[in-house]
Amino acid sequence: MFTPVAVHTGTHRLGGVTRPGESWAAAATRIAGRPAYAVDLSGEVKEFSSDPMPVVALRPMTRGDLPHLIRWLNAEHVHRWYAVDGEPTPEWVKENYGPDIDGKTPVTFWVIEVNGRSIGFCQDYRINDETTGVRPIGELARPFAPSEGVSARSAQPDYALLTPDPDAIGFDYAIGEPAFVGRGIGPRMAWVWLTSIQRRYPGATACFAAPDHRNAASLRMLAKVGFEQGTWFDEPQPDGSTTTMVGCSLDLGRVLG
Repeated sequence: MFTPVAVHTGTHRLGGVTRPGESWAAAATRIAGRPAYAVDLSGEVKEFSSDPMPVVALRPMTRGDLPHLIRWLNAEHVHRWYAVDGEPTPEWVKENYGPDIDGKTPVTFWVIEVNGRSIGFCQDYRINDETTGVRPIGELARPFAPSEGVSARSAQPDYALLTPDPDAIGFDYAIGEPAFVGRGIGPRMAWVWLTSIQRRYPGATACFAAPDHRNAASLRMLAKVGFEQGTWFDEPQPDGSTTTMVGCSLDLGRVLG
């Protein structure tokens, strides 16, 4: 089956189709003659671009980034989709995210940069890694603090059963700076992250994210880089309520090869 692919480069739009066994990204790079990134993979024609600007990059988060992280977690547009046992105070953030940042857990934290400016963060982890204790929540995740007598894994949905691949790589993210929301940075960031997965997680074949079903912008961003919606499920929240999440999966072989 051949998939139509288009690449935007400057004022031009170059078209072609995938070759047998060729991924969408490989076809886009071949058509453009240089690396291309996803613009919108949700339609019949897979749209890419090879324009270099803006420069979006990820770098490992350090404790020096904690002031940024605290501010981002308290931003209204982030806090809306983020549930914690209390408020993301400086003390809470340091206690809950410090071990991840220090590399003491299987969770890896990244700072999103646009033209060298730190504007948000993302994190990843292997879904089936029983040692993470990570609970994805919408666009973010946090270590889950279990109640007395309740384990972290039993107090949450089993994400290994919600994705077609139990070894999928979990993905959580937030554009923290309000000035950069709605400017197309999300798909660029997600593409940079996706292209690093096979190097950092050898053998990985899929990625998984679970936004709130009401978070249309997040669901749209995931669709643009090749995620497909799957199981809808209810997730317990700290206040005793439940939130309906949408499990979204991405086939790394089909999208990236």
